[in-house]
Amino acid sequence: MIQSLWPNPTIAVINDHRSRKLPTFYLRQRQSNMALLSWLGHVISTSSSVLILFLLQFHLARAQPSNSTAPAVPAVIAFGDSIVDSGNNNVLLTVVKSNFPPYGRDFAGHVPTGRFSNGKISADFLASMLGVKELLPAYLGTNLGLKDLVTGVSFASAGTGYDPLTSAVASVTPMWKQLESFKEYKRTLTGNLGQKKLTRLLSGSLFIVCAGSNDVVEYFSNPMQQLSHGIGSYAEFLTQSASRFLQDLVSLGARKVGVVGIPPVGCMPSQRLVGGGLSGDCAADRNQLAQTYNAKLNMEIQRLNSNLQGSKLFYVDVYSIFLDFIQYPWKYGFEVSKLGCCGTGTVEVAELCNVLSTTCRNASEYVFWDSYHPTQRAYELLIEMLIQNYGNFIK
Repeated sequence: MIQSLWPNPTIAVINDHRSRKLPTFYLRQRQSNMALLSWLGHVISTSSSVLILFLLQFHLARAQPSNSTAPAVPAVIAFGDSIVDSGNNNVLLTVVKSNFPPYGRDFAGHVPTGRFSNGKISADFLASMLGVKELLPAYLGTNLGLKDLVTGVSFASAGTGYDPLTSAVASVTPMWKQLESFKEYKRTLTGNLGQKKLTRLLSGSLFIVCAGSNDVVEYFSNPMQQLSHGIGSYAEFLTQSASRFLQDLVSLGARKVGVVGIPPVGCMPSQRLVGGGLSGDCAADRNQLAQTYNAKLNMEIQRLNSNLQGSKLFYVDVYSIFLDFIQYPWKYGFEVSKLGCCGTGTVEVAELCNVLSTTCRNASEYVFWDSYHPTQRAYELLIEMLIQNYGNFIK
C-alpha cells in the first residue's frame, strides 16, 4: 500500500512564484515611489543626491511591512503520514519514498527532498504562514541545529496510519515510534534549554497530527480486514487508536493539538481507478469510511477536551475543502482535479512516478501531483483556508 493522500490521512491567495501577481497595494506603492523620485529629481539639484537617497529610503522603509512581527506560535511539530512528512522516509528501507525526480521539480533548486509533491507540502506552508520558518524539516536523517529543533520538526512517515498493520505493510514508521522519536527530541532540548524553558516552548507550540488516509486505502486493499471489520467498527477502531495516540502526546507536553481528519480518499485518482467503476467516479465506500471516522473522531476530541486539563485539542476538517477543490476546481484556479500531474495521473506514486515519467507543464493547474498527493498549489490553498478557519484555536 502506498501512502496517504493528503490530509492521505490531515488569508489571501498566494500564487506559485513563477506566476505570482503583485498585490494591488504593492503596485500602487511602487507607482507612488516612482512619482516621488520623479518629483525629487525636478525640485532638488543633482548636488543633493545624498538627500534624495535618504528621503527615498525613508519612504520605502515606511512602505514595507515589518518583518519583526512575532510568530503566532514558537514552533510547529508534526506527526502522521505523507501530508506532513518532509523527508523522514529517506532513511528507511521502504518503497514509499519520493527523494528522486520528478518529485521536487518546483522546489527551491529543483531538489527532490522526500516530500510527496512537486514542491512544498502542507507542513511547510503551515510553518511559514504562521511566521515560524520557511520550511518544516524532517527529524530523521538530517543534521539539524538547535534553532531548527527549537522551532519545530516533522516526525511523520509517509504511508503510516493509526492501524499498526498499515505501517507494517508499507515498512514505514508507525505512530507509536514517532512518539519515541519525540521523546528523544525532548531529551536533546532539555539538555540545551533546561526543563523549564522546554515546558514553556511545548505548551505554546502547535502540534499537528495527520493520519488515517492510508488506513482507508489499506482496508479496501485487504479482504481479510473487511471480513473482520465492517466500516463502522473499523472507523471506531481507528478512532480509539487515534485517541490513545493523542492522550500519549498530551502526557508528553503537547497543549495545543490540531487533529486532521481524513479527506475524501475515494476521490484520489488512484482510488477512482480501483473503486470508481468504469466511469471513474469517486469511490463511495472509501469516502463513507472517511466520513464515518471523521464524525467519530470529532466526538472523541470533544470528549478528550472535557477530561484533559490544560490542553486544547481541535478537529481539523479537510474533507469539505478538498471535496470542493475536486468538484469545483475552477473556483480555485485549477483545471484538472481527477488526474495527477505525473504520468497517466492514475497509478503513478512513489517509485512509479520517476525520472522516466512525463509530467504536466504547469502543476499549479492540477489538484493532484501524483495519483495520491496534492500539488504544492493545492497544499498552499488548503493551509490558507485552514488558518482562516482555525486561527482562533492556533493563537
